[in-house]
Amino acid sequence: MCGPQFITEETRRRIAAHAARFREISRSPFGPDDEIGMLNLISPDVARDVVRRSDAAAAIDLSVDMFMGMPSWVKAGDPPFQQWMTHTPGGTRIDDLTGAGAEQNELVAYSGDAVSMYTHTGTHIDTLNHFGYRGEIWNGFNAAQHLSSRHWVKCGADRIPPIIGRGVLFDVAALHGVDALPDNYGITGADLAACLERQQVEFRVGDIALVRTGRMRRWPDADAYIDNSPGLNLDGATWLARAGASVIGGDNSALEQMPAADPENWQVVHTYLLGEAGVPIMELVDCEELAARELHEFAFVGACLKIRGATGAPMRPLAMPLID
Repeated sequence: MCGPQFITEETRRRIAAHAARFREISRSPFGPDDEIGMLNLISPDVARDVVRRSDAAAAIDLSVDMFMGMPSWVKAGDPPFQQWMTHTPGGTRIDDLTGAGAEQNELVAYSGDAVSMYTHTGTHIDTLNHFGYRGEIWNGFNAAQHLSSRHWVKCGADRIPPIIGRGVLFDVAALHGVDALPDNYGITGADLAACLERQQVEFRVGDIALVRTGRMRRWPDADAYIDNSPGLNLDGATWLARAGASVIGGDNSALEQMPAADPENWQVVHTYLLGEAGVPIMELVDCEELAARELHEFAFVGACLKIRGATGAPMRPLAMPLID
């Protein structure tokens, strides 16, 4: 059987997308204190099963490396990735900041460095406080009551649990017989359904969806990678959310088609998935090896940095083949 799994009425009530109202913040079916949305759909039994069946020796790293000059979102004034040495062996001998003295500084070669970055840099997850409507985010939390002088006190990256479940690759580029989708291509629900049919894979409630556009083939050319990216349009995002995706990742910079086709909303997929459907987003997920191996079903393991209240956080997700 291919396509989305049949969804019972009871399960439908647990998927926020089925009750979502256009451009209105949804209340969580998991209660007024919920801060992780559809991540609640990941079944512990499924997590145990995929770990038991996975081939850890064949794990695929889905993250990109981080370096100065890497493609990142700077168009809204956010800082690029920066890295600098805070200690070098030679500098330590000269300045003796540790107070260890010349003899020890000659013996101990001390190196250290620091980084500065936008939290949405590299392979990362967007949390449910990243986008909403009219000052309100997922589950009715609002800026007036839940945004401190430093960060949101609700729905931050520190609330995101380790994500362990069944992953499904939607190789849309392969569906269309191309290495990469053309600029600004909008991926629809029909595209996604056709991927499952072509790949002979079923999508189940609670699965992690990875959408491949082929954009990663332009990495690390910043202009070619970031600008006019193909990605999910609202129809495609709605299809996945209603199918019960717990989290949706893409190999492009913003998951969604950029620029958006909606003249009134420049982030139509982000606001829908995060504010209406309660589905976290992963971006800059490298799906090229999955595609090369034609690995359309796999164990997914990923965890983000626990940055308190953050709207996003770097992560290093892994995919592992399933052993039948």
